[in-house]
Amino acid sequence: MIIDTHCHLDDNRYNEDLDEVLHRAKEAGVERFVIPGADPQTLACAVELAKSYDEIYFAVGVHPYDAKNYDREFLEKYITHPKCVAVGECGLDYYRLPKDENEKAAEKKLQKEVFIDQIDLANTYSKPLIVHIREASLDSKNLLKEHAKVGGVLHCYNANEGLLEMADRGFYFGIGGVLTFKNAKKLVEVYPKIPLDKLVVETDAPYLTPHPHRGKRNEPAYCRLVLEKMSELSNIDLKEMENIVLQNSLKLFTLS
Repeated sequence: MIIDTHCHLDDNRYNEDLDEVLHRAKEAGVERFVIPGADPQTLACAVELAKSYDEIYFAVGVHPYDAKNYDREFLEKYITHPKCVAVGECGLDYYRLPKDENEKAAEKKLQKEVFIDQIDLANTYSKPLIVHIREASLDSKNLLKEHAKVGGVLHCYNANEGLLEMADRGFYFGIGGVLTFKNAKKLVEVYPKIPLDKLVVETDAPYLTPHPHRGKRNEPAYCRLVLEKMSELSNIDLKEMENIVLQNSLKLFTLS
């Protein structure tokens, strides 16, 4: 069994064919799915999907791009739901910061404040974190080290070697379609340095579709393609790789 630890099934690109998407996933051995909370406007949809499908779980959180819409009380309405398994995706993303220095500083400050509060939310409710990091590795690591009392997963691990030390603090590393990209040389180099007991697989569907389907909508079935690449790079039999990642995923989200 494979668990897609990060897929946005609440995205409207699945409105017309979600059942078919889930069927294809199960044919590929992907039997459970975690929808991260990224946009407060889609959280209710994620909760409804988790209620409707036994195999779907969700997390509550706000992506750094939506930091201005952060509402802790709103997230707390859902965090005790039995299908809520994590807090996130939260974190820092400096990729699209404003060019004006004052605006840039204000955006960074807001993202950090919202990230810290979501870390506190995870601490308070003893939920793992789903952490999004883009061009903000050092700040993200420092905030996690200072504030986090729980572990979690570094979603879409960005191959920053400095983040590898987070494995000792209970953090897993989400490996997705980027590993299959021809230009993913840095990730391919760093990947073998990740402890085997800290690897999980994800798609980030509908984004970051793995080779050979780049340019098309991603979906959980493609976890199989990522696992094949992980198996190759780890020099481990595919079935054994699948079991390692499964056990890690179950432990990360405290699933039976």
